Amino acid sequence: MTFDARWGSNSRQVSNYDVITSPEQFMELTYAAQRNAAIYHLGYSAADAHVYANRKLLDTSENGPIGYLLYTIPDGQSLINPDGTFNPNATRGYSDGTYYYTPDDWSKATFRNGLRQEYNVSVSGGNDRFNYYVSAAYLNDEGIIDNSAFDRLSTRASVEYQAKKWLKIGTNISYSFSKSKYPDLQTESGSSGNAFQVANYIAPVYPIFVRNADGSLMMNTTYNRPVYDYGDGQSTNFTRAYMSMANPASSLLYDTEEYLTDLFNGKWFVQLTPIEGLSITGNVGLTIDNTRTHIISNPLYGQSASYKGQALQVAERIKGLNLQALANYRKTFFDKHTFDFLLGYESYEWNNEYTQAIGNNLYNPGSWAVNNTLNDDRRKGYGSYGAYSTRGYFGRINYDFDSKYFASFSYRRDGSSRFHPKNRWGNFYSVSAAWDIAHESFMMSTSEWLDQLKLRASFGQQGNDGIGNNYAYLDQFTISGATEWSDGLLSYKGNPDLTWETSNAFNVGVDFSLWKGMLSGSAEFFNRQTSDMLYNKPVAPSLGYSSIPMNIGSMRNSGFEIELNYRPVTTRNITWDINYNATFVNNKILKLAPELEGELISGSSIYREGESMYQLYMVKYAGVDPATGRALYWGKDAEGNEFPTTDWSVAYNGDTASGAQANRCATGNLLPVVYGGFGTTLKVYGFDLAIACSYQLGGKIFDSGYQEMMGTGTSGEYGRTFHKDILNAWTPENPYTDVPRLDAEEAYPFFNYTTTRGLITSNYLAINNITLGYTLPSSVTKRIGIESIRVYGAADNLALWSARKGLDPRQSYTSSTTSTYTAMRCISGGVKVVF
Repeated sequence: MTFDARWGSNSRQVSNYDVITSPEQFMELTYAAQRNAAIYHLGYSAADAHVYANRKLLDTSENGPIGYLLYTIPDGQSLINPDGTFNPNATRGYSDGTYYYTPDDWSKATFRNGLRQEYNVSVSGGNDRFNYYVSAAYLNDEGIIDNSAFDRLSTRASVEYQAKKWLKIGTNISYSFSKSKYPDLQTESGSSGNAFQVANYIAPVYPIFVRNADGSLMMNTTYNRPVYDYGDGQSTNFTRAYMSMANPASSLLYDTEEYLTDLFNGKWFVQLTPIEGLSITGNVGLTIDNTRTHIISNPLYGQSASYKGQALQVAERIKGLNLQALANYRKTFFDKHTFDFLLGYESYEWNNEYTQAIGNNLYNPGSWAVNNTLNDDRRKGYGSYGAYSTRGYFGRINYDFDSKYFASFSYRRDGSSRFHPKNRWGNFYSVSAAWDIAHESFMMSTSEWLDQLKLRASFGQQGNDGIGNNYAYLDQFTISGATEWSDGLLSYKGNPDLTWETSNAFNVGVDFSLWKGMLSGSAEFFNRQTSDMLYNKPVAPSLGYSSIPMNIGSMRNSGFEIELNYRPVTTRNITWDINYNATFVNNKILKLAPELEGELISGSSIYREGESMYQLYMVKYAGVDPATGRALYWGKDAEGNEFPTTDWSVAYNGDTASGAQANRCATGNLLPVVYGGFGTTLKVYGFDLAIACSYQLGGKIFDSGYQEMMGTGTSGEYGRTFHKDILNAWTPENPYTDVPRLDAEEAYPFFNYTTTRGLITSNYLAINNITLGYTLPSSVTKRIGIESIRVYGAADNLALWSARKGLDPRQSYTSSTTSTYTAMRCISGGVKVVF
């Protein structure tokens, strides 16, 4: 019997970018953007531009860059001095007689440290005929924003029974109930309901709370919670320039979103052994996922206030049934030739039943039942059903000669309901061979130091039918109507020619072990080629649909992997292990669909035959004009010569009048040259220490989060904060810089005009885990009837170092942002007792 208990604290692993946090400094930067706009676009003198910029800062109309009055300014003075510095006589805080306005720290009010606690208990036992294992566990894991958490109660039981010499039966059953508070929109970049988006990008000048005229927090007496400022002109008298009608911190408290899941997994088997070496096995696997969703949008604040709140109720049931029939025969001839034959059949049935109801105007603001809403024409119901199935036949032959030579061949034929009957079936095979040289007689002289030296090679195929639609070969239509059916509208364009995507993997490697395992590892070359790649190809909307599923071509990933394990110390009381692994990979698109003519451009991505799929297609940044402070881009004239231009559109689209050509360019392969991990474990007199790290070197990534903070202060950026790199923006006194001038009227701000300026190295080093424990001596624990007691502390996702604070290159190979739920760090401690 084993009991393990663990307690810890969750926090943000990746902090926000290094942004402007001072309200006064942000006001200075906004003033500079407005002042430069007046000088360079409106033709104002320096004195008039100063007056204009100060007036704009106090403009509470929709044209103002802030929208709020936040400072009390002495009569006759301005908020910003003529030299661009903040007026020290202006005091933070402003009252309009009804409300008091002062900047708040949105990150501090939004994020929190969450508690994590986990308990596990298991019992196992058995004899030569009967074995069992039973476990139960409870996990409570609070998120790093309010109203986000995960609770799970789970249990598992497995039993194997040798009923007869020729009959063995068994089962493995698990059930869990989980309650997940997962606030919607936290993974949707750009959403006004995304707490990470708003807290990370909002300017440091805005209040998050509504305050009474005397400066005290306004409280909601029903909920006994603070009233939050939505910046919509209704919660207070001002309208926020950024994310008006949004306050995710308020929504996280006043709204409710929970997912209740009953998950059952069951596996049963019967194994017959009619003769020696032959086993016939029947396997049944069943998964049932019943998930209920309850969402309440509060009737008091935010976007749901206009319809007096909303309730959403969802019931979803997913079932998967897997059936297998296996026949396996193993026989050794002449003590050296061992054959292993396998024949099998497999079927899988999946279906999904979904029911949803939604209503507005809550009677009880705390009830999620749709019957709690007004029964009007806005109360609606919705339901759907989907199904998917596969069939497969397979066989395998393994051969082993004297534990020195190994060979294997397998074949399977799979059918998927996602494809048209004429293209439904795919054939896949694999073959492999290995040679353990260390077991050869001519290697006997090395036996004292060489434990293993195995050469191996393999080729295998795998099919993929994941196209995102269970009826991808069919045209699908949406029909509706209140009193009669409408004509069907095409909602999905099917493709009857769609077929399996096939991955072909070729590997050649060597496994070795020296000095009784002191040094071991492997080295492997791999070549993985994917053909008939499944892809939803974008098409012209004028066709009546936006994309069509296709098999568009082939791609290859090739490279080299190495893994090393070293044990420098092995004694009775001390063991030290060091491990390292690295992967070098190269990606190349081999072929695209013929109609693409070797190239597919989709937004800022480009796919070309003979090049990596991990590259972007964008305008090249040429720096800053030291004379004017405007950003420069590389255009291309009619003769093909590049020239710098301040017109981003000329570089992007070309110019008919001048004959300039479009000059968007591929960035080249963004993949890292190498990625991998390393770590160590050390055991010393009952103490144990384990460290696991990961790394990546040699690639590049587009930092879209940084891009959104490095604009020039235009109207599209009003109310957003700046990255501190903006302090290096061009000025007449700072002409040689790569950061353009602040300018509220700039036509092509970096904020929303993508260029190679956003590329940065994707190198990183992460400490994934550090665990330190101590196991009490058995001489002590056995006196009290306990086999062992171990106390430990652990740090998961401890640290990340990258090229820029806030940048997390682990998000993808091409782009990164902080506007979604970021990785959590967990510092915990626990105790494990074995009876």
